[in-house]
Amino acid sequence: ALHYIGGLLKHARGSCAITNPLVNSYKRLVPGYEAPVNVAWSMRNRTPMIRIPDRRGLGTRVELRIPDPAANPYLALAVQLAAGLDGVENKADAREPVNTNIWEMSHREKRRLKIDDLPHNLEEACNELERDGVIKEALGEHITSNFLAAKRMEWEEYITQVSQWELDNYLAKY
Repeated sequence: ALHYIGGLLKHARGSCAITNPLVNSYKRLVPGYEAPVNVAWSMRNRTPMIRIPDRRGLGTRVELRIPDPAANPYLALAVQLAAGLDGVENKADAREPVNTNIWEMSHREKRRLKIDDLPHNLEEACNELERDGVIKEALGEHITSNFLAAKRMEWEEYITQVSQWELDNYLAKY
């Protein structure tokens, strides 16, 4: 089970474009809110991306807390299984669980514990997907290339839009 978790951690950044496929997905992945933003796991708190509940009946479950409701469930499950299987096959290190609130940690403490951040936006997530061979192989070339082309086009359209917030805050001042 720990190697499976290690695989999820290892491929978290590469799978994020699939589990969080919209520009708006990253507006919920901000520190201090309900959704996790850190590549870590825990049994006692909800700030990491993976939680293993303390209470267990006949089995144990892994709660992957990063997928957005807009994610395609088939693609999200495929990349999660591929990441976990890669972890099992290659004995990926899950590191120690982080049972304290990551949002309250300093950057130095997060670096010491080797806690990485998830991508901050869709463009960063697409770049991470492009670098992750395991995730790309799980999706296949056809899906990967078409998905990345569509998401990059979506990102380019998004960053060229002027929002109402920008108009309200800058138009009269400058």
